[in-house]
Amino acid sequence: MSSKRRALMAAAAVAALVATAGACKSSDSEGTSAPASTRTATVKPKLDLALPTSLPTSIDDLKKWEEAYKRGAWKNWDKSQWLRKAADFVNPVIDGLWNDDRMKGADPEDKNVPVDVPADQGQTDRTPAPVVARPVATPYHQSAPAVGKLFFDSPKGSMVCSATVIQDPAHPGKSNLVWTAGHCVHAGADGGWYRNIAFVPAYNDSGRSAADLKNAGRDVLAPYGVFWADGASTSQQWIDTGAESGGSGSPYDFAVLHVQPEKGGKSLEETVGSAMPVWFDAPATAQVGTLNAWGYPAAPPYDGQRMFDCAGKPGRLSLDAQQPTEYRIGCTMTAGSSGGGWFAKRPDGTTALVSNTSIGPVTATWLAGPRLGADAKKVFDSVSKKFS
Repeated sequence: MSSKRRALMAAAAVAALVATAGACKSSDSEGTSAPASTRTATVKPKLDLALPTSLPTSIDDLKKWEEAYKRGAWKNWDKSQWLRKAADFVNPVIDGLWNDDRMKGADPEDKNVPVDVPADQGQTDRTPAPVVARPVATPYHQSAPAVGKLFFDSPKGSMVCSATVIQDPAHPGKSNLVWTAGHCVHAGADGGWYRNIAFVPAYNDSGRSAADLKNAGRDVLAPYGVFWADGASTSQQWIDTGAESGGSGSPYDFAVLHVQPEKGGKSLEETVGSAMPVWFDAPATAQVGTLNAWGYPAAPPYDGQRMFDCAGKPGRLSLDAQQPTEYRIGCTMTAGSSGGGWFAKRPDGTTALVSNTSIGPVTATWLAGPRLGADAKKVFDSVSKKFS
C-alpha cells in the first residue's frame, strides 16, 4: 500500500473533517487533463500568471483580475494573494475546466479526529455502532435529485466534496443555492477561499463503477450540466478557527453557494426538478428521529463515482464544551462524502436538511455534522439576499 493511499485512508475518517470531503487529488497532472488554454498558461512568464495584488474596485479592474485568473493565476497559492476574508470570494467560470478527466481524477484527502474522543467534553454520547453505507438506487435524478458532487481546486490539487440543492425563498421553484461544508469552500484559519468551485447534480446518474466510466464522457458524468459558484458564504467561526486536521471549527463547518450554469440556461432547481428545505434550529438529538446522510465517498473501499447513504438515530458529539454539540451517526462512508446533506422528517411529515457531513474518525465508523442554528441561518440569508 502506497504512502499516499495510507494517508488517504487515514484521512478518510469520513470525509469529515474539515477538508473532509474535500477529497483532493494533487492533480498536477493538469498537463494532460486540463483544457488547452490552461496548459498554455502554465508556460507563460510567472508575472503573467500573478493575480493583481489588490481586489478589483472597478469594472475594468474586475475584467483584468478575471483574465489573469483564467490564464492560470488561480494556481498561485501564495499566502499573500490567497483571498481569505468573507467578502473576497471570486470564482470566474473557466469554460470546460471541469472536463471528464479532472472530475474522475479528483481524489479525497481528509483531516480526521482521534478515535478516542473524550466523553467528558460537553454532551457526548456513546460511540455509535458502524452502519454500513448503502448504495443509492439509480438513476439518481429520481432517487436523490437534489444531491451531487462539488469540485474545486486547492493548493494540493483537484478536490471533491458532496453537496445538496436547497430551496431559496427569494426564488421559489427557481433556486440556485447549494449547501455543503465550510471546509469544502474555504481552508479555514490557515488559508482562504478555494477556487474553480463547481457543482454537478446527479453526478454519474446511472451509478456506473469507476471501471465502467473509464471511457465515459462529460455527458455521462454531468448529465444535467456543471454549475459554477458565483457567490459563497461560510461562518466566520470556520474562517477564524477551521483547521486542516482535528475537529477545530467543526460545529460551524457549513457553507452556502449560489451557482450559475456553465453554459447558461434554467436555474439549478428547474434543471434537476428538486430542492431541499433547510430546517434551522431542528430539535435536540433526543427529539430527532432517524437521520439520513448522503454523499459520494471516494476513499477506499469506495471509488468516488457512486452515491451512498447511511441512516440511524443520532447521538451527541462535543469536541469543545464551549461550542455547540453536533449530531453523530454510525456510518462507514469515507472521504468525499464531506459536505453531503443530512435529512430528517419534520413534524408536518416533510423532509428537510438539518446538517452536513463535517468530521469522522480514521476508522470510518461514524460521521458527525453541525446543528444548524442562528449562525447557519445568517450564512444562508446572506447568500439568498445577495442574489434576491
